[in-house]
Amino acid sequence: MSQSFESQRAAEPVGAFPHAKRVGDLLFLSGIGPRVRGSKEIPGVTLDAERNIVSYDIEKQCHAVFENVRLVLEDAGATWNDIVDVTVFLTNMQKDFPIFNRIYPEYFAGPGKPNPTRTTVEVGALPTPIAIELKVIAVAK
Repeated sequence: MSQSFESQRAAEPVGAFPHAKRVGDLLFLSGIGPRVRGSKEIPGVTLDAERNIVSYDIEKQCHAVFENVRLVLEDAGATWNDIVDVTVFLTNMQKDFPIFNRIYPEYFAGPGKPNPTRTTVEVGALPTPIAIELKVIAVAK
């Protein structure tokens, strides 16, 4: 038995799938990006007329994706500290990983923070013109 969740605050999913699905005590989030709800805006991204990336600020995208994850968790009845596993998808590992890795501890490492397991992979592209996406698993009691 599973239950689907849709956040009314986080950016909408880019396909026909829920933000999250709960199975037992586990909450599985769909891939979450740094988009802005109700618009095509992507923090830190400059696009040309054909919606190709001209430039992007990975730091702004990191903070935006973490915020969207937080909103989905809360709307599904969990908290940031319930996160147990994070899969990170980056489109440019060489350029963006050092910046992401510098920002990551602000949210995940240290006293009072969840310190989940993590996997980071480089992908050729993501479904929208973003440079980062997170896939998260949390425990939701």
